[in-house]
Amino acid sequence: LGVPEDIGGAAAFLTSAQSDWITGQTLVVDGGIFLNAGVG
Repeated sequence: LGVPEDIGGAAAFLTSAQSDWITGQTLVVDGGIFLNAGVG
């Protein structure tokens, strides 16, 4: 599972100059749960 620091890191990235050219994207911050959704 994700931890609060994951959300903080994503928020910090999205508000930084490094994300200036990111548009129309979905940033999934779920601790990897999405990657295992189809397994099983």
